[in-house]
Amino acid sequence: MDLRVLDRSDDTLTIEIGGEDHTFMNALKGSLLELDSVVAATYDVNPEQSGGQTDPVLTLKTDGADPLETLATATAAVGDKSEAFAAAYEAAR
Repeated sequence: MDLRVLDRSDDTLTIEIGGEDHTFMNALKGSLLELDSVVAATYDVNPEQSGGQTDPVLTLKTDGADPLETLATATAAVGDKSEAFAAAYEAAR
């Protein structure tokens, strides 16, 4: 996974996440939107309208919280949920 920060301010982050698709991006966006400090979270994968872009670009806006720390919290939650799912799956087998 390659990350490239495209834009950053005190409450906004736009980052390109190379090598990912809708599966991961939807999980990440959902995790972000569960956080109280997140005002908006969206991503775009649209090569026809963005000059050939194929990797997702995530845009995150917070209520003033550090967007990088917020992104770290959300990604940790995605990992925790994945581990919980894997454990539940193994237990159900």
